Amino acid sequence: MHILKFGGSSLASSERIKLAAKTIQEHLKKDSVIAVFSAFGGVTNDLLHMADLAAAGDEEFKKILETNEKRHLDAARELVPVTSQSGILSRIKSEFNRLETLFEGVFLLNELSEKTKHVISGYGEILSTAIISEYFKSLGVSTELVDSRELIVCKNIHEKVFVNYEKTNQNLQEYFSAKQVELFVVPGFVAKNDLGVPSTLGRGGSDFTAAIIAGALQTEKVWIYTDVNGMFTANPNLVPHAYSLKNISYEEAMELSHFGAKVLYPPTLQPVLDKNIEIHIKNTFDPDEEGTLISKSSEKNFRWVTGITHIDSIKLLNIEGSGMVGISGFSKRFFEVLFQQNINVVLITQASSEHSICIAVKDLEAEAAKEAIDEAFENEIKAKKIKPVQIEDEVAIIALVGDRMKSHHGLSGKMFSALGNNNINIRAIAQGSSERNISAVISKADVTKALNTLHEQFFEVPSKELNLFITGVGNVGSRLMGQIKKQEAYLLDKLRLKIRVLGISNSRKMLFDENGIDLDNWESVLNEGEKADKLEFFNRVNTLNYRNSIFVDNTASPEISGWYKNYLANSISVVTCNKIACADALENYQNLQNLSREYGASFLYETNVGAGLPIIDTLQNLVNSGDRIIKIQAVLSGSLNFVFNNYDTTQPFYKVVEQAMKEGYTEPDPKIDLSGVDVARKILILARESGLELELDDIEREDFLSQESLNSQNNEEFFRILEADENVFQEIYENANNNHAELKYVAQLEDGKAKVGLQEVGATHPFANLSGSDNIVLFFTDRYPEQPLIVKGAGAGAEVTASGIFADIIRIGKK
Repeated sequence: MHILKFGGSSLASSERIKLAAKTIQEHLKKDSVIAVFSAFGGVTNDLLHMADLAAAGDEEFKKILETNEKRHLDAARELVPVTSQSGILSRIKSEFNRLETLFEGVFLLNELSEKTKHVISGYGEILSTAIISEYFKSLGVSTELVDSRELIVCKNIHEKVFVNYEKTNQNLQEYFSAKQVELFVVPGFVAKNDLGVPSTLGRGGSDFTAAIIAGALQTEKVWIYTDVNGMFTANPNLVPHAYSLKNISYEEAMELSHFGAKVLYPPTLQPVLDKNIEIHIKNTFDPDEEGTLISKSSEKNFRWVTGITHIDSIKLLNIEGSGMVGISGFSKRFFEVLFQQNINVVLITQASSEHSICIAVKDLEAEAAKEAIDEAFENEIKAKKIKPVQIEDEVAIIALVGDRMKSHHGLSGKMFSALGNNNINIRAIAQGSSERNISAVISKADVTKALNTLHEQFFEVPSKELNLFITGVGNVGSRLMGQIKKQEAYLLDKLRLKIRVLGISNSRKMLFDENGIDLDNWESVLNEGEKADKLEFFNRVNTLNYRNSIFVDNTASPEISGWYKNYLANSISVVTCNKIACADALENYQNLQNLSREYGASFLYETNVGAGLPIIDTLQNLVNSGDRIIKIQAVLSGSLNFVFNNYDTTQPFYKVVEQAMKEGYTEPDPKIDLSGVDVARKILILARESGLELELDDIEREDFLSQESLNSQNNEEFFRILEADENVFQEIYENANNNHAELKYVAQLEDGKAKVGLQEVGATHPFANLSGSDNIVLFFTDRYPEQPLIVKGAGAGAEVTASGIFADIIRIGKK
């Protein structure tokens, strides 16, 4: 005898019912079949909704009832030949008349009893099996419709189901041994109590029905057909990389189903566990897929962790106080109160100091639990020996499950480390002595992030997914996108990094795509995006709450740099080429560093000095390894270096500056570069990275521009003044030429003081012969007192700046 069960999703339409029928016919080639069916998809929810509407005096239930009647009549007409329809159509109308009478009674009384709710909710299975039975008869299959209400005996107490197995097994054995047909069509979910009143086995109870029958008849296997390929490593709706498990044990399946894996109704395992009856979870729509085998042993499952699951409809209750410490019987009283109120405890944890007990219960039971406990311990609360129960909502439980976890050291550490690195706070922890389950209570808002983080840690090929949110997609940003696209395959193959761009923004538009923005046509898609808004951009990044999120700033905007603290405080890493933040007031700079450490979010800004050159990284390595900075000398402006390398008075100074601006070497406002403010910011950043507490005003700046040009209001006015000041620039050039020297804009840090200014350097100086936009930094330290450590190379340009930002992103990925 083959026992099969088909869920509501497998019966949502006539086409799906026909597909299920093909599977049943394949089983019939090998043996007779008992097929257990749920209601058509969504019908049970409609029945309960109608009952609630009727109890509330809302006549809307009549429209929903009419829609459901039509749905069932239409299904019968599609599945059963015209010549055989009269009987089933009459049966459907008769059942809906009974339903209408029940709803009218609820409506008139404005009362919905538990007994009535059980009777109403079971009609979906009664209707579906009546139609399916007639369909199989029309196919020529010897079929009998079974009324499981006459066979399965149970009682319901506060949503808990207790099966009378002695009576049930006797009924089932007698019934099926006396029948000789090919196919038994059985409604799932429904049963009766000891008094013969219709009852149910709980939501998802059709699985339970199939298992009860299998246990009574002691078959070898039971097949449960659903809409997925078995039980998954995690919920595939929340974890895209989750995959189906081939083999798991009864205990693992029990843990996973108890903790929210909806593929299997938890009580299903009770009737089959002791009899070693295998459960096969299969996909109705892809029956050739292997699915999941649930059996006594999961030895074929080679992973330490079998699955990750969660429950989100819970609340935490915490009771604490010095009056609990060393008091025998306190826990007994505490849990006895909950037992008396029929409240099930999902999770328990108690501090070893005995100062507090924390439990998790279903969210609908939390208030009743609090009232009962506070009442039971009223005297202790009044005496201030303990505090009233505190309820914490908006929480969820996540759990690692696996038989082999007890054989492997360090799993808890890996779990909590992975969560901590993504700033997922753990409110409570519980682990059974069997070590088959490690549970943690977290914020409900962090569930998706936590599940994906843990799945990445325990189930995926060692790799890390980085989720980027980029603002500023102009000169530098567009090149960054191109570099990411070009290196996509290489990074995944060599570094096990998968980089996704989920959000982009310029000054006008912004765009988000949780599946990843197509980097081949992002410009055209961005043009169709929504209006840019810095607050909304941050809110979207924060709400998406993806693990390994990185905010990338490719602008020079003071306003955007002001948002770094918000990102870091929400554990979102920041990578930026924008110097404003690190050259801001010392207090703000230090605050960003502190936020980065406190919330575990990286704050990287290598491109603040020297574009793609490893200047800051080199300085940090020197300091971190215990070296002391004596002096720094540097040419840090690629734009100024380009200008003075190309200015030889054969063309006006302003023309050379225009060329530098056109080729992307300057800021959008070139005055920032030529005024020396940009270089002052860079040496300030190096000073701070060296351990000095300096402000921008502490940097001595020697200007070579006229005060009039420095006070200009826009680029047009700035260039007009530069053109008028040409004789000044020619004089500066001629003086250097006469001294056989080159002009370099030099930054210097020594004895705790910093200055920047235009200098003449001789031919033998390391700064001489710097070509194009090259930068150079000389680090004089205790280890390099005479011959400095030199970093030299291209220090400006969109391509190298983008590569420096890219390198910082990769650095985060490799942490």
